[in-house]
Amino acid sequence: MATYEPKNILITGAAGFIASHVANRLVRNYPHYKIVVLDKLDYCSSLKNLNPSRPSPNFKFVKGDIASADLVNYLLITESIDTIMHFAAQTHVDNSFGNSFEFTKNNIYGTHVLLEACKVTGQIRRFIHVSTDEVYGETDEDAVVGNHEASQLLPTNPYSATKAGAEMLVMAYGRSYGLPVITTRGNNVYGPNQFPEKLIPKFILLAMRGLPLPIHGDGSNVRSYLYCEDVAEAFEVVLHKGEVGHVYNIGTVKERRVIDVANDICRLFGLDTEKVIRFVENRPFNDQRYFLDDQKLKRLGWAERTPWEEGLKKTIEWYTTNPDYWGDVTGALLPHPRMLMTPGVERHDWTEEIKSLASSPAEASKTVPVTSTETNTDAPQKPLYKFLIYGRTGWIGGLLGKICDKQGIPYEYGKGRLEERSLLLDDIRNVKPTHVFNAAGVTGRPNVDWCETHKQDTIRTNVVGTLNLADVCREQGLLMINYATGCIFEYDAKHPEGSGIGFKEEDTPNFTGSFYSKTKAMVEELLKEYDNVCTLRVRMPISSDLSNPRNFITKIARYDKVVNIPNSMTILDELLPISIEMAKRDCRGIWNFTNPGVVSHNEILEMYKKYINSDFKWTNFTLEEQAKVIVAPRSNNEMDASKLKAEFPELLSIKDSLIKYVFEPNRKVPAN
Repeated sequence: MATYEPKNILITGAAGFIASHVANRLVRNYPHYKIVVLDKLDYCSSLKNLNPSRPSPNFKFVKGDIASADLVNYLLITESIDTIMHFAAQTHVDNSFGNSFEFTKNNIYGTHVLLEACKVTGQIRRFIHVSTDEVYGETDEDAVVGNHEASQLLPTNPYSATKAGAEMLVMAYGRSYGLPVITTRGNNVYGPNQFPEKLIPKFILLAMRGLPLPIHGDGSNVRSYLYCEDVAEAFEVVLHKGEVGHVYNIGTVKERRVIDVANDICRLFGLDTEKVIRFVENRPFNDQRYFLDDQKLKRLGWAERTPWEEGLKKTIEWYTTNPDYWGDVTGALLPHPRMLMTPGVERHDWTEEIKSLASSPAEASKTVPVTSTETNTDAPQKPLYKFLIYGRTGWIGGLLGKICDKQGIPYEYGKGRLEERSLLLDDIRNVKPTHVFNAAGVTGRPNVDWCETHKQDTIRTNVVGTLNLADVCREQGLLMINYATGCIFEYDAKHPEGSGIGFKEEDTPNFTGSFYSKTKAMVEELLKEYDNVCTLRVRMPISSDLSNPRNFITKIARYDKVVNIPNSMTILDELLPISIEMAKRDCRGIWNFTNPGVVSHNEILEMYKKYINSDFKWTNFTLEEQAKVIVAPRSNNEMDASKLKAEFPELLSIKDSLIKYVFEPNRKVPAN
C-alpha cells in the first residue's frame, strides 16, 4: 500500500476540539511537516488547545475565517500548502435548530470557498474533508450491521443537512476538477479540551458543580463514543494511507445509551442517580441511534485503543483539574444551550435556571465529591485548587506555603530543578496541580553583587530555568504565576524622581546597571511569547517578619549609612495573598506588583523609630558614596500600580500598608 507523505498541511478549525488533538499529534510526531492552522477562534475554540504545539518550529497559527476567499488563497500560495485537513464547522445540533443559517454559512459556504481555492491554485495533493456519522440519519434499532461508506445519506437535522451538503460539494469537485478528496464520517468524540455544550463534558461540569444532569427525552437514545487520541490517530492513518476518492468511517461498534453515560459519570463522582438525573424536553428531532461499520478503516491498520472506562476517567480528571478552562459556560450547561456567542444574543447567568431542575434547592447547591471509582456518597472531595510551588527555600516560596496552609489550599513544592525539563514534567504528573507558582531564582548571596561574579549560574536559573518552566506549563495547559522584579527601571527624564509618573507595564526596561537586572529584563521580554504566564514585578519586598535578613526594612536598619531616595515597594503580607487570588482569576501578562505610591528610606526609618525603637539613629549618604561600597548599581524607580489597583480596589498605598501590616503588628514603642 502506497503511503502519502505531505509537506505543508493546512488544518482548518484547529483550535477546536478534535482538530487540536490532530494538529498537536502531527506537530509532535512529524517535525519535518509544516503545520499551518487556520481558525477564527469561535466560542467553542481556544488557542489553549494548541499550547503543546505553539513552541514548535514546524507550527504556525493564523487567525481567520475559511469564508474569506482572499485569505484562503493567500495561505495556500504563500505557505505552499499541498494538503488540507478541513475540520472547521459548526457542530452542535441544539444550536442548529435555533441558528441554522450560521451552519449553512460555515459548513457549506466555508467548504465551498476552500474547494474553489484548491481548484484555482492547482497545488493540492490531498483534501481531507471531515464529516459526521449523522449524515446517514437514524439507524434502525434492530440493525446488526452499521452504515457503511456507500450507505444512503438521510440527514434529519439542520446540522447534519449542512454536513451532507458540504460532502456533495467535495464529491463534485473531486469528480469535476479531479481534486484529490477523501471524506471521513465519525462517531461522537470525547476527551480533554472539549467545549461543554457536548454531552460528556457538560455532565462532568454539572456534576462538579452539584447541579442536576438534564437528559433529553427518556435517555434511551444510543450513541457510540471514541476517545480523542484514538480519533487523532485515525486521522493520522487516513492522511498517510487513505485512498483518494474514498470515504472512511471512524467509529466503534460499542454503543451506549445517553442514560448509561449519565449513570457512569454519576458512579465515578459517587452520586445518587435518583437525585441527580433529570429528564427534560427532547430535541425537535432526536435520532434514536447512529451505528457505523468501521471495517474499512481497520483494514488500513487503525483500531480503537482506549476502553470507555479509562477514557472517561481521563476526561473527568482533566476537567476537575481544569475547572475554569472555558471561563463562564453556564449557558452551555443548559438542557438546550443558547448560542451565546452569536451576535445579538444577550449574555446571561443561567445557573439558577439549571438549579431549578433539582427537586430541592439543597440538592442543587450541595458540594459534590469528585472522581471516585466507586459509588460512595462519603467519597473525599477533590479540592478546586492545588498549587505546585517552586522556591521552597526562598523567602517568597516559603511564605506562599504558609498562606496556602492558612487558606486550606493543597500545595506541594517542586522537587525538580528548573533547568531539568524531565524533572519538571515528573513534578506536574505527580502533583497534578491546577496552577504553578515560580518563586525560584537567583537574587544574590547576600545581595545582587554576587550575580556579577556568577553570571552563568544567574543565567541558568533566572533565564533558562524560568523559560523552561513556562514552556512545560504551557505544554500542560497550566497557568504559571512568575514572581519577577521591578528592579529593571531607573528614574529618567520621562519618569523623574518625585514626579508621581511611574513606569507602566508596557514600558521598556531602562536599567542595566546590574547583571541580575539584565537577566530579569531579558526573561521578562521572552516570557511575552507565553500567554500562560502571569509576571508579577516585585519591588524591594517587605514583610512583617523583621527578623528576616532579606526584608528591606531589616537590611536598612542594620546599615551604618543609607541613601535617601523614594521607591516603589511590595508589602508581601498584603500582596502575596493577592497573587493567589490572581491565579484563581486567571490573570495573565505583566503586572507591576507593588503598593501604590512611593516611600523613601528615611520615611521608613522614621516609622521604624516611631514603632520599633525610639532610640534608633541613622546617617545618610549619597548615591555616589554608595557606589564606592557596592559592586553593581542599584535600581531606584517609581512603578505605576494603577492596573493592579483597578483589579483589586482594596489595595492599600505603600505607607498605609507599611503601618497596617508591618509596623503596627510589631509595635514596641507605646502609642502616645
